Amino acid sequence: MIKLIHKKGKLVSRIIYEGESLKISKESLPQALWDLAENFPDEVIIWCEEEFEDNLNIDALPQIFHQDLILATYAVKTGYISEKIGYIDQLPFVNVNREVQYPTWRMSTDVGGIMGKVLLKFRPEFEQIGDLRFLLNSIAKLGQQNGLFCYSAPQLIKQELQDKIIGTKIEAKAGAVELFSFVQGFYKSIRLWMLFWCFLRYERSFPIGALVTALFKRKYFNQDLDLSEIEVCSKRSGNPDNSVDVIIPTLGRKQYLLQVLEDLKEQSLLPKKVIIVEQNPDPTIQSDLPEVKTHTWPFKIVHYFTHKVGACQARNLGLKEVDADWVFFADDDIRFEADLLQKSLEELKRLGANCLNINCKQEGEKTIFRKIKQWGSFGSGTSIVNADFSKYLSFDEVYEYGFGEDKDYGMQLRYAGCDIIYHPHLVIQHLKAPRGGFREIDLPLWHKDKPKPSPTLMIYMRKYYSTEQMIGFKTELFLKYYFRQEMKNPFKYLKNMKESWRKSEEWANKMNQNILQ
Repeated sequence: MIKLIHKKGKLVSRIIYEGESLKISKESLPQALWDLAENFPDEVIIWCEEEFEDNLNIDALPQIFHQDLILATYAVKTGYISEKIGYIDQLPFVNVNREVQYPTWRMSTDVGGIMGKVLLKFRPEFEQIGDLRFLLNSIAKLGQQNGLFCYSAPQLIKQELQDKIIGTKIEAKAGAVELFSFVQGFYKSIRLWMLFWCFLRYERSFPIGALVTALFKRKYFNQDLDLSEIEVCSKRSGNPDNSVDVIIPTLGRKQYLLQVLEDLKEQSLLPKKVIIVEQNPDPTIQSDLPEVKTHTWPFKIVHYFTHKVGACQARNLGLKEVDADWVFFADDDIRFEADLLQKSLEELKRLGANCLNINCKQEGEKTIFRKIKQWGSFGSGTSIVNADFSKYLSFDEVYEYGFGEDKDYGMQLRYAGCDIIYHPHLVIQHLKAPRGGFREIDLPLWHKDKPKPSPTLMIYMRKYYSTEQMIGFKTELFLKYYFRQEMKNPFKYLKNMKESWRKSEEWANKMNQNILQ
């Protein structure tokens, strides 16, 4: 490990390696980092504002940097990109929970670290950047889409300081020029113009200089970066064992479900337990799955039959039965190879991850994202989760009225400190059965009011979006539907959209208060 102590994110104070001070050849912080990476590619380079040096938590570094493809920082007092980025980005990586290790590309110079050889991979693209704050955020934004795991990690500082600063406001150092330049570099071009509009409308600002400056900046959006030469082998201690429980909600898909059970029966790593929650809203109907008891299975089957229909309550019922180290949340109309569970657990341990979102495709569908990476979503029918997280969380049953329980559960995992990793090379085939599943077919209660967005999405946004993200979503929603409908009078359209938004809020309030009629 090498420590680079700096002053205010601008000047190098000293560099320490194995207790000895190294000669400083560059006063520029970015140049000092590049030089250290060149000379010490197999060392973790830690930077720290000199004010926080005594609070650097050296003991936690092996657990934070347990594999090489990790970039972790923590904003003790200062960040860089402000909350205004939420105007054009509603992904979970933007609104950071500072109390846990949280996946984000929003980096800080206060304290952080990265492996030298990983840093060198970004040198050809970013060596010209002279601001360390802009550099770190650029590395994280490009890196996260190419397999770099990026975190806000409070464990980088000692607990005493953590306790003092939790709840305090972080100062964002980037001004309008830096923000617009960053958006130009790492987002679709339309996002730059949306940001400009939001500044005009909601900030009462006219940042034309920042906009013009940004237009001349280089774009990195969707740029490919090869990190495959970096071998990943987690040294994280306390990895769970290999026992897996499987939870499958089902409704009216007997033949599909039996296929899933046959695939599980052929696994090279057998499940410990398969928990089936069979549902049928007709009170006169009995179970349609005698096979779960009459056939011999190489794993224990726990079979529930209920007339109460709903994906959330079904999975919550299943979670109460979990006693394995891992939980496989499975749909009832999927197919998979005989080594899926074994390979998935091997990859979870290799990556040092606690949740794997498996690539789920329909027949003939192509894989869009081809790299292992931090995932902005969660598949409640195609994921394997460390039971230390999953069995202490539950699916919010307010989403039974619509959709969104998977997104919400994914956010619960992140807020508990569990990152979600997408794996393109582990594949599940989704048969997309034409009927059944685990939801009632009836139209939602609000279908006549036609609210936009759906009330369940409104509930989700209220829970997890920042103010700027809510405004950004609303702006994008307006633009998205304006070009899809016949009414082209923008004033009448705006009035209708406001009414539709108000109805969504009303329904969301009713659902939260459980006063649906």
